[in-house]
Amino acid sequence: MPTPNVRVFPDLAALTAAAKQFVLEQATGAIAQRGQFMLALAGGNTPKPLYESLVCADTPWSRWHIFWGDERYVPLDHPDSNAGMAFQAWLNHVPIPKNQIHPMPTADADPQTAADRYEQILRQTFGIREGEVPSFDLILLGMGPDGHTASLFPHTAALTVGDRLITVGNKDGQPRLTFTVPLINHARQILFLVTGANKQTALRHIFSGTTDPHLYPARLITGNALWFLDAAAAEGVVANA
Repeated sequence: MPTPNVRVFPDLAALTAAAKQFVLEQATGAIAQRGQFMLALAGGNTPKPLYESLVCADTPWSRWHIFWGDERYVPLDHPDSNAGMAFQAWLNHVPIPKNQIHPMPTADADPQTAADRYEQILRQTFGIREGEVPSFDLILLGMGPDGHTASLFPHTAALTVGDRLITVGNKDGQPRLTFTVPLINHARQILFLVTGANKQTALRHIFSGTTDPHLYPARLITGNALWFLDAAAAEGVVANA
């Protein structure tokens, strides 16, 4: 794993403000260069304040395309839905065209069918052929205390899927849809948002570059990644944090 590119912030509020600025800078650059901004969102508690802060952003929303890096296999209106959270916090309040917001489908009886469908949505939206991998302008990721990211959990089959864009993850026997490692690593930019002292052990293992990545899956993310940590997560992990 390359030496991680890490920035440390005193608290969640400061991290959120920096993340908002970073996302908007990435959007401005992508729209200027390619006419659109292809963004994949993370779930969890840490990005929610970021999404709320984007409601008032001054940006050409009509150029944004929104996707999700993973999703629990629940309906959109379920309290555990990553997409549902983002809609309530942000997307319901900005004029992104509805056909440019792409939640992961979770209504099929078979999650693999849903994964296949979302992969086709990606291919159609990016205009790529079978076997090609799209390049997101930005993928937002979180990380759990166990080192998982997206729905790539330790010692699960999803970690080794290399020939697909979307696969079925597993958390305690519950299926989830998730981006695969190759898709994440192909992004132009990846931004990890990590907060809390309970992440320190996983971060130490991931940043060491020597730990088995199947035990701490975030170590599999070797693309152009930037890590935003709050002081509690960085303590004892990053020098001078």
